[in-house]
Amino acid sequence: MTPDYAATGTMRAVVYRRYGGPEVVELADVPKPVPRDNEVLVRIHATTVTSGDWRVRTLCVPTGLGLVARLAFGFTGPRQPIMGSEMAGTIEAVGKDVTRFRVGDEVFGFPGGSMGCHAQYRTMPEDGRLARKPANLSFEEAASLPFGASTSLHFLRTAGIRPRDKVLVIGASGGVGTAMVQLAKHFGAEVTGVTSTKNLTLVTSLGADRVIDYTKHDFTTRGETYDIVVDTVGGTSFARCRPVLRDKGRLLAVAAGMPEMLAALWSPLTGSRRVIAGPAAERVEDLPEMAALAETGALKPVIDRRYGFAQMAEAHAYVETGRKRGSVVVSVEHA
Repeated sequence: MTPDYAATGTMRAVVYRRYGGPEVVELADVPKPVPRDNEVLVRIHATTVTSGDWRVRTLCVPTGLGLVARLAFGFTGPRQPIMGSEMAGTIEAVGKDVTRFRVGDEVFGFPGGSMGCHAQYRTMPEDGRLARKPANLSFEEAASLPFGASTSLHFLRTAGIRPRDKVLVIGASGGVGTAMVQLAKHFGAEVTGVTSTKNLTLVTSLGADRVIDYTKHDFTTRGETYDIVVDTVGGTSFARCRPVLRDKGRLLAVAAGMPEMLAALWSPLTGSRRVIAGPAAERVEDLPEMAALAETGALKPVIDRRYGFAQMAEAHAYVETGRKRGSVVVSVEHA
């Protein structure tokens, strides 16, 4: 839901008015949102820059989805000038009908596709994707959880993951990959992570049973087969993965383009192996679940770099390299 702005004050936000490189983002004064009767106002302390923000800013989207992206985000320019899908902060005000939260509660949230978190404040419906921050996490750590964890939960549930499934995670050190490894282990799977040399230790520390260095080995030539292959980066295809998928195996195409989405339609007609693709559902129930997992240590935040609010363009530039490990977190300063 787009925040309900009212002329009662301003806040600082990082905005973009046109699609392009990191240079298009800039600090600006914008109206401070006012919560409706069923909403809370969150004073944001931390947010993130994700691969999703990079795609929205550049319209660099998977094959065949360019027109869809312009229709969704703005044909000639951004319809929502404030990016950011994750946040953590403190509730500063509540609407008169709010009963679940109180002023002063520490929370984290995931507006997802409606964005708006690269700002000092954001309103959220009390029954939306908002939950109390786990006590054992900092604001920066809590803000780094939702994007990767909710995406992973969606795809693993859709695949019907079971204990002792053999799971291969391609891109195991990224924002989605680090969550995918941990959650697949949580569900009882045997996990192999595919990553670069410098990230082998990280992926092993997250619980992976085995790791494959893609700079030295090709996972398709090792003679191993898997119940689930997860492609978090859009770097492979169903044709390439089919030989390593077991009977009734599933390819989870997290960063799917049109070819993978079409394969998801026809693969059930050509055999027992299938493709699962498409956008991840953004469920309200996921936030309390990931909070509980974080409190028990089953889901640990992975933060690569931290930036200040005025360094947002630098954070975008780093994410655009495609080399981040886990999350890139931005601290939101307040006067």
